[in-house]
Amino acid sequence: MNRIEQKLQEDKKILSIYFSAGYPNLNDTVQIIQDLEKSGIDMIEIGLPFSDPLADGPTIQASSTTALENGMGSEILFEQLKDIRKTVSIPLVIMGYFNPMLQYGVEAFCAKCAEIGIDGLIIPDLPVDVYADEYKATFDKYGLINVFLITPQTSDERIRFIDSVSNGFIYMVSSASVTGSSAGFGSTQEDYFKRIADLNLKNPQIVGFGINNAETFKQATQYAKGAIIGSAFITHLKENGSSKIADFVKAIR
Repeated sequence: MNRIEQKLQEDKKILSIYFSAGYPNLNDTVQIIQDLEKSGIDMIEIGLPFSDPLADGPTIQASSTTALENGMGSEILFEQLKDIRKTVSIPLVIMGYFNPMLQYGVEAFCAKCAEIGIDGLIIPDLPVDVYADEYKATFDKYGLINVFLITPQTSDERIRFIDSVSNGFIYMVSSASVTGSSAGFGSTQEDYFKRIADLNLKNPQIVGFGINNAETFKQATQYAKGAIIGSAFITHLKENGSSKIADFVKAIR
């Protein structure tokens, strides 16, 4: 069983952290992953930086730009992570855009992920229809979970289709805006969380966008299995470097 599936079976709310690989410094990636696991994080999303990150807010865009300037790319990330499973056991997901994966070769990219112990991918600009028709068999071949995003504007019909071709979890975007732009959740978002919960999907949902403290983590996980924090953690790295990670996590739960 995939590590993501195993983690989702645990009787707890999942806290996942996103950060850009190669940020703040090129060779910080592995240490940050190790420190996050030691701090009690359940799952980590490793951002593969891209020059045109449409779904990302200014904080993550800036970290991605810095990572690219530091020299981060697919080959370097894979080299950094080649021994990661000697020290890290929690699920690891690469989040990135489809263009670098196409350039690398989709099957070659998936094969490399499987080789080093990556459990899943999040590719915001890969349409679920294209994935189902052209790439699902390849992902399945290498035991990789592909995670799809839904928003408050996604129709129930589309959500059910995403659910039908997914395994693992569904990434429930808290709003239609970019990452890092929310300042807490209002009644509209809470109604959305409840609406999705009432669909009784086969895959659990994990909420992303707008979670930045203990209060928003609690709100996001009232109806969902877990939550993802990205921009707030990137800000922490900007202000503290790769130190004090345990303090950041402790303040969330």
